[in-house]
Amino acid sequence: MRRWLLRITFTATALGVILLSLFFYLTDRFTTLGPLTEPVTLIIPSGTGLGEIAELLVQSKVVDSAMMFVLGVHYEAATRELQAGEYAFPAHVSARAAMDILRSGRTVIRRLTVPEGLTNFQVAKLLYETEGLQGDVPPLPGEGILLPETYHFSWGDARAEVVSRMHHAMREALRKEWDSREPRLPLKSPQEALILASIVEKETAVAEERPHIAAVFYNRLRRHIRLQSDPTVVYDLTGGTGPLGRTLTHEDLKQKTPSNTYMIDGLPPAPISNPGLLALHAVLHPAESDDLYFVADGSGGHVFSDTLTEHNRKVAKWRKVRDKR
Repeated sequence: MRRWLLRITFTATALGVILLSLFFYLTDRFTTLGPLTEPVTLIIPSGTGLGEIAELLVQSKVVDSAMMFVLGVHYEAATRELQAGEYAFPAHVSARAAMDILRSGRTVIRRLTVPEGLTNFQVAKLLYETEGLQGDVPPLPGEGILLPETYHFSWGDARAEVVSRMHHAMREALRKEWDSREPRLPLKSPQEALILASIVEKETAVAEERPHIAAVFYNRLRRHIRLQSDPTVVYDLTGGTGPLGRTLTHEDLKQKTPSNTYMIDGLPPAPISNPGLLALHAVLHPAESDDLYFVADGSGGHVFSDTLTEHNRKVAKWRKVRDKR
């Protein structure tokens, strides 16, 4: 009997030593520096199980043993805490640190930059081309309602949610600019400010010119002179799908389309682009000027005139520069 007790005690002790050694071995493997030599970004799809996550980590060389990772996660009682998403793993991250990254939910932050002056059609196209977003772009109620800006998102975010943020940002920006607008502007509503800002946005890429161009359009509105803005013609000819791809002709300018400011009085019925913050600010805080005309100067900017005679001279000069090119 005593011999049996000694055997049982010895076996239990040996088993305990083995288990304790195995525990310390797995703990060391779980917490030691991993095999990853360079930072890597890994996407964990929604619904991925622990075993599949472990295999993805092995394939990306974040960890070197799927079983060791699974056992470590089970030991930490974190099986249900690993979250889907896109994660960045630094070089030599330990398995435990990798687990903590997946538990944290701190996904990679992506950026989407929407340039000023795009139409809704162009913004929708950009959203569909942006990797990491999912779902459809919802129907947009009208042109000019999306604020051009840099938006942050995570892999798997919905396009509809990004559109909602763009729309909200434009409403807030327009409200703030309208509330602080210069007095005595010939505008009846924030919508009219948005329409004019969309034209100013398309007329120049030079930020410093926008208040001056806004002043020219106000001077023409006050004197009941048609705006005669080329971008309004292009918008109707293309249906807002993008650049025309050629020079406007006299026949183009004579087309009786809704937004053609060579043919209609006052403002178009709706915006022709999504204007940025600087264009909105320029329209509601225009420069002091008596000018009624402007034309390209050949270097990306414009020259301004307060009489038609002076304007015609500058137009002739610009045409000479253009023809030489």
